[in-house]
Amino acid sequence: MAHHLKKEKEFRYIEVGEGTPIIVLHGLMGGLSNFDAVTTFFSEKGYKVLIPELPIYTMSLLKTNVKSFAKYLHDFIEFKGFDDVILLGNSLGGHIGLYHTKLYPKKVKALIITGSSGLYESAMGGGYTKRGDYEVIKKKAQEVFYDPEVATKEIVDEVYETVNDRNKLIKTLAIAKSAIRHNMAKDLPKMNLPVCIIWGKNDTVTPPEVATEFNELLPDSDLFWIDKCGHAAMMEHPNQFNDLLHSWLKSRNL
Repeated sequence: MAHHLKKEKEFRYIEVGEGTPIIVLHGLMGGLSNFDAVTTFFSEKGYKVLIPELPIYTMSLLKTNVKSFAKYLHDFIEFKGFDDVILLGNSLGGHIGLYHTKLYPKKVKALIITGSSGLYESAMGGGYTKRGDYEVIKKKAQEVFYDPEVATKEIVDEVYETVNDRNKLIKTLAIAKSAIRHNMAKDLPKMNLPVCIIWGKNDTVTPPEVATEFNELLPDSDLFWIDKCGHAAMMEHPNQFNDLLHSWLKSRNL
């Protein structure tokens, strides 16, 4: 990992730069290093980028759900003493950002979602029945991206280790059920804040129509597409992702 992990109280997080806080929320199988390019770029553009390590596998099973993670994020924001933050979430991280915004709207001034769950969950926790088979896991990891080469051995190994850890697998399935339970369709029309939606045109986990639905339901959103791109745009096309987001933030005076 290119950035130093801080440990304070119950929080472990990366913090780089000075300025308006952008809090980045990783996905279910997503490491903090997935956002290295985002962290470097925006910390040099006048933002303080923070990536908390979400307690996906350390919460008690009863608290392993989207709502608890949203409350954890709120505790982190309070701990840091922020009044006004920008949230950026990929996959489950986008869902947590949306749910946090529903619970604590005054704390969030803008939201960025990419490949977010919250409306449609296809592959969360599914397809891992043959979890002992490395090649099956490798194929699942590659399917997340348009270009399978993006799924490095390190990424595949991490997913393989997760789904072969019984405790982690149980929690992964609990989160998948929670994501379906906490569907945001009825909440989105009430979210009156600027939302930037950046989506891979070739996302098979949360397909393009999901992005279109987010854009239709949110009152103040802008939708941007990245071609030849799967579920993790900030990894697969980091420069294009950063440029799109930076232009949007400037257009919204954020």
